Amino acid sequence: MFRDVSNADFDRARNKQVINDWLSVVRRRENQLVPLHEITRRLRPEGESYRGMQEVPINQIVGSMDRWRDFDRAFLPRDSHTKSRWRSIDEAYYQDVRLPPIQLYKVGDIYFVKDGNHRVSVARERGVEFIDAEVIEAHVRVPLSPEMSTQELLMQAEYAEFLRRTDLDVLQPDHDIRPTQLGRYDVIWGHILGHQEWLSYIWQRPATIHEVVNDWYEFNYMPIVQVVRDRHVLDQFPRLTEADIYLWVMRNRRMLEDQTGADVGSVASAQAYADLMTQPKTVMQRLVELLPGRSAERSPDPEEEQQRRHNWFKRLLKPRAN
Repeated sequence: MFRDVSNADFDRARNKQVINDWLSVVRRRENQLVPLHEITRRLRPEGESYRGMQEVPINQIVGSMDRWRDFDRAFLPRDSHTKSRWRSIDEAYYQDVRLPPIQLYKVGDIYFVKDGNHRVSVARERGVEFIDAEVIEAHVRVPLSPEMSTQELLMQAEYAEFLRRTDLDVLQPDHDIRPTQLGRYDVIWGHILGHQEWLSYIWQRPATIHEVVNDWYEFNYMPIVQVVRDRHVLDQFPRLTEADIYLWVMRNRRMLEDQTGADVGSVASAQAYADLMTQPKTVMQRLVELLPGRSAERSPDPEEEQQRRHNWFKRLLKPRAN
C-alpha cells in the first residue's frame, strides 16, 4: 500500500521538477541547488560555531555539500536513481516513523545540506515548513539570503572574502565597491597588494594592510570614481558599476604606459578613458567595431565584448536552413 502511494508521490515530484526546469528557461531563472564547495572556495569564514539542534525553515535550505546535482532549487528530484531512497523516506512519513535530524551548514541566512538531502526533498514536497537539524554556522560579514540567485550568492561570497582581507567595511564604511562579475575582487586585491609593495618602498618600512587599504582607497580608487561621476561615464554603461569602470581604467593605465613609456597616474588614465567614452562614434567606427578580431576599446571587458561580437558575426554568416 505505502509502496504504491510513495511511487505516485515520487512520480509527481519528478513531473514538477521537469516543469520547473521548463519554467526556469522561459523565465530565465536558475533552477539548481548551490554547491557548497563553490561558496567555500571563494571565502574563508571568520570562524565557525556549533549551533546544536534547531528547527530550521526549510525554504532557507538552498544548497548541498555533495548531492547538488540530484535535486533542483526546490529540492525536487532530478533523476530516477534517487527513487529508492526518496520512496523509503516518503513511506516513513506515512508510517509516522520519526526520522533522525539532518545536518546543515549555515552561511549567512542560507543553509547547505551535509546529510539528509532526501529527507529535505520529501519534507518540502509534503509541505513541511520546518525541519529538525544539527547546525554548524560559518561567520561572514555580508548577508546571504535564499532569494539570491547562485550568481548573486557567489558574488556575495567573494565580497565577504574581500572584506575579510581588507577590513574595508570598517575602514571605509561608506564604500561601494561592487563589481558585476566573478573574480574581480581578486583583481582588486592584487592592486592593493601591489600598492602595499610601493608604499613600503617609499616609506622605507613595512606598510600595514590597514594603512595600504586606506591609502589605496583615498588616492587610487576614489579619484578614478570621481572622474567617472563627473564625466557621467556610467551613462554609457548603465548595467555596470563604478568598480567595473575602475578595473577598466587600471587596465587602460597599463596600456597607456606601454604606449608612452612613462608613468601614467590613475586620474590621467581615468580622464583619458572618460574622453574616449564621451566622444561620439562615427558611422565608420560603429561598422568597424562589428568585425571579429577588432579591439573593443570602449568596453570595460574587451575580451567579453569581442567574443560577443564574434558570436554575432558567426550567426550573421551562418547559412539559413531551407
